[in-house]
Amino acid sequence: MIWEQLLSNKRLGQEQQPHKKDDRTEFQRDYDRLIFSAPFRRLQNKTQVFPLPGSIFVHNRLTHSLEVSSVGRSLGNDVSRLLLEKHPELRDTHIVELGSIVSAACLAHDLGNPPFGHSGEKAIGTYFSEGDGRFLKDYFCEETGDSLSEEQWHDLINFEGNANAFRLLTHHFKGRRQGGFVMTYSTLASIVKYPFSSNLANGKRKFGFFRDEIEFYQRIAEELGIRRFDSEEGTLRYARYPLVYLVEAADDICYEIMDIEDAHKLKILTTPETKELLLSYFDDAQRETILSRMNTVEDSNEQIVYLRSCVINLLETECVKVFVNNEANILAGEFIGSLIDHISEVPKAAYHACEKVSYSRIYNSKDVMDIEIAGFKVITTLTDLMVHAVINSNKAFSQLLINRVSTQYDIKAPTLYGRIMAVLDYISGMTDVYAMDMYRKINGMSIPTL
Repeated sequence: MIWEQLLSNKRLGQEQQPHKKDDRTEFQRDYDRLIFSAPFRRLQNKTQVFPLPGSIFVHNRLTHSLEVSSVGRSLGNDVSRLLLEKHPELRDTHIVELGSIVSAACLAHDLGNPPFGHSGEKAIGTYFSEGDGRFLKDYFCEETGDSLSEEQWHDLINFEGNANAFRLLTHHFKGRRQGGFVMTYSTLASIVKYPFSSNLANGKRKFGFFRDEIEFYQRIAEELGIRRFDSEEGTLRYARYPLVYLVEAADDICYEIMDIEDAHKLKILTTPETKELLLSYFDDAQRETILSRMNTVEDSNEQIVYLRSCVINLLETECVKVFVNNEANILAGEFIGSLIDHISEVPKAAYHACEKVSYSRIYNSKDVMDIEIAGFKVITTLTDLMVHAVINSNKAFSQLLINRVSTQYDIKAPTLYGRIMAVLDYISGMTDVYAMDMYRKINGMSIPTL
């Protein structure tokens, strides 16, 4: 893979149209389109890790995405600067705009996640793999005259928020302009963290695109020269697009460090515990300097904020070094793991220590588990009701449910797979509050006042 080909501002769905002329680059336009979109606004009411805020504000999907975008911009800008020092011949390419590309991709990376965090994502997949939706594997739909192929079944049982984000940005939803959001090829390629089809997931790995969107990724990969690997018939696997590593690093940095800060705000972690976790990223000399500056601030919350900013800066710098030092392997499609996996030993050990604490104290805390249990039940119930509605659309209750769905979702698609995917589009686009409200109304627990 070569930078001259990898970076393109061509737009999916508008390949032949000339670029508009104003002060914004095409990649800055991508960012603006996302910021002003309804799916992005809905992230403000989707769970990140902790339940949506009461008296204490913690991160939701929206604030997380904005922070990831900010870190991604820094990663892209710093990598761009260092690559230009190594390859001055690239000065007239889009490599000078890496910060804009990565920040836009970071903004979009969670758009496909359903309500209630990872619990909602898991609820959809397990509904088909081990829940009441298993009947669909061998089901023949008399109304549409078809059934699910093996490849389509893999899409459902391995339902994946990352693949759903790519679908949201590229799929031809009813009433939307051709090509989804009409994003640039480079921005779209940057969000596909797992560039292979669902039948390579096997319930254990994530994947990058559903069957309906394979053609879009193939078109993007061919245009950008993304390396394709030989794979079994019916499967598809590519090398990671290089900028994916920067998007992933920004996400890794933010969710790990910000979850620790949120846990401190919620008093899941004490102030001494949080300070020690964050200070462990630094060697003795660095720690002494940081402590002397931190102690000029009296408020403990502000001290944690300062430490958090120092850690993010350190990890960003480390990831930039790893990317630039491993540029050849990344371009060859041979780099293994994430950028975080290859940072210096002291910060890497501290990162793993934070991961361990997160899993034992944060992700398994009562509040987090409660929202996951409730979310799992809500999403499973809605999925079951809507799936039965679209395969039994002649029934009275089915009609009531179908008529409630926005016309942008092709809920009356001519194929069984198309109808089920429309159901998943509808449910994954819900906010936590909307999903809970619909669940209550359907179950007669909440009746609208007239």
